[in-house]
Amino acid sequence: MAVTTTLTWNEERSFQKLLGNVSLRLLYKSSVHGRSTVNMQNRCRCQGPIVTVIYHSNNIFGVFTLGHSSEMSESFTEPNASFFFSLQKNETMEMKTVVLNSTVSFYHNNLTFYFSSYCDQKLSLNFEESRIYIPRIFEEELIVKSHSKSTFLECEVFRVEGIKDEAGYINRITRATQHRNSLLADVRAYSPYADLVSEIRILLLGPVGSGKSSFFNSVKSIFQGHLTRQAIVGSDVTSITEQYRIYSIKDGKNGQSLPFMLCDSMGLDEKEGVGLCVDDIPHILKGCVPDRYEFSPQKPITPQHPTFITSPSLKDRIHCVAYVFDINSMDNLSFKMMAKLKQIQKEVINCGVAQVALLTKVNNCNEVLQDNFLKMNNAMISQSQIQNVNKILGIPLSRILVVDNYASEREMDPVKDILILSALKQMFRATDDFLEDLPLE
Repeated sequence: MAVTTTLTWNEERSFQKLLGNVSLRLLYKSSVHGRSTVNMQNRCRCQGPIVTVIYHSNNIFGVFTLGHSSEMSESFTEPNASFFFSLQKNETMEMKTVVLNSTVSFYHNNLTFYFSSYCDQKLSLNFEESRIYIPRIFEEELIVKSHSKSTFLECEVFRVEGIKDEAGYINRITRATQHRNSLLADVRAYSPYADLVSEIRILLLGPVGSGKSSFFNSVKSIFQGHLTRQAIVGSDVTSITEQYRIYSIKDGKNGQSLPFMLCDSMGLDEKEGVGLCVDDIPHILKGCVPDRYEFSPQKPITPQHPTFITSPSLKDRIHCVAYVFDINSMDNLSFKMMAKLKQIQKEVINCGVAQVALLTKVNNCNEVLQDNFLKMNNAMISQSQIQNVNKILGIPLSRILVVDNYASEREMDPVKDILILSALKQMFRATDDFLEDLPLE
């Protein structure tokens, strides 16, 4: 009878995604093959890259190591480049990682990982008593709570198959996950300038099919911890968004609302009387248009409309406009569309609202950023699409943002998350500049 893993399908996919869409082959399961380090060594010797997965309370955490020929046969005397990860078993399924050099020791039915940077800290499993000792560094970095010695439920070891570029790829994906978590913390900690408003409003404007609704879905997916499709997405030629929507974002399924809202609008069309009416733009910017207002391409909203907000406050206004474009269509914008965009931008400038540009549907998100994930690659900056946005709208290169929205994927990707969260941070900075520049009254 085949031995199966305790991991759920989603949990296994999360681990595979973390390691670069690899395959995991189960080598050892403590409840089946015996709770013994000897049994583990016999089944896992000379298997190459492996992942040891430990099930503990409400956490699953594990150790990835690049294997050696003598792996699992004796204690390592040299530190082995490895990383540790945990998966929180809650509604967000949030993955956390930490990179540590470790040596492995088998002694008296104990499996112990010693950390070279932390001489007094170790991760240790006692197979006879099913006990686990979790070091302080895990509690701090991986949010794993435990007593000094607690019980582990199961231990499994997998061989990792199909890994790319071994050390180089794992190093990059690990750093990507760490940077993604850092950005996530920054966005969660954001507070609008001088607390002038509790939530900023970011308006998404762009041609039909540019990815406005998909960007909202992608942002929400990051904070939900899984892919979501709240906003209905249209095609490249037909706008599906006919209502003005003001979306708040919650941190987790039942979490608090984050301090920003994304406002989704009807797509722009180069033809007159089709798509979002330009005359609606000033009213949207000033906060006069309510949530779920039904757009009419031929008839803009007026103060006589029953839901028109006659005296909007600062919190009702738009604080930042993000012009959204499909990067693959940027070089083919028609003269009429460019003229319409410049007309809209004139209204935005008259209101003094912050502006950024958001280029979606980039072909390879792994090539957008430099290895440190902090700056855009020079090759990307020099692309004609980015230069055209700078030329047409006069938006600085630092505020031309590139993302790859979630579309048909089933799993989250840390590199995509980095691009989306980085774009949000730049929108926050642009908004704070706008708020700081407001007159005192």
